[in-house]
Amino acid sequence: MSDCCGCGKTLEVERMQAQQRRVLYQVLAINLITFVMMMLAAWHSGSASLLSGSLDNLGDALTYALSLAVVGASLAAKARVAMLKALFILCAAIAVGAGIAWKLAHPHLPLFESMGIAALLNLAANLVCLRLLWPYRLGDINLASAWACSLNDVYEGSAVILAALAVWAFGAGWPDLLIAVALLLLFLRSAWKVARAAWRELRAQRAIAASTSR
Repeated sequence: MSDCCGCGKTLEVERMQAQQRRVLYQVLAINLITFVMMMLAAWHSGSASLLSGSLDNLGDALTYALSLAVVGASLAAKARVAMLKALFILCAAIAVGAGIAWKLAHPHLPLFESMGIAALLNLAANLVCLRLLWPYRLGDINLASAWACSLNDVYEGSAVILAALAVWAFGAGWPDLLIAVALLLLFLRSAWKVARAAWRELRAQRAIAASTSR
């Protein structure tokens, strides 16, 4: 009887892990597609906020790929990968900061039409990803950190739409830069939150390992 119970638990875990991998494959594909779309739109429109969004999508694609790699791994391994995810988010923030500096040195008016269309498509894709990851937002740190990235994407997509509307309304490029700065701060905050959660998990796992070795 105990063997049957063990088999049932193993099959349940395998089904859960297969479902997690399927969701991560889906959001990975969506983010790779939106990265290409946003990068082309940023180049066409000259928008700093679209460039920020495209870099965010690339960082998220890397994050989801890492999440796929550690599905079924130990909690300690997932925490280490989450720390690496925080580093990716920080790198995206640095790239956004460099883009803002370049735009300040070479000011021009972005094409709000390209910005608006790309931002709407990106927001729709981000909402799909958020819906796919919603059931895992309170799960282990691997899927929870992926959901946090997806939530940031929704904020980012909404902010770029606001930037496009403001560029159109004011006929100036400063709203685009303002939104890009806001996204930079959002990325820095997200990197800190993911790193802090990963560090807490690592400390907890080390404490457990130390207590069991006594």
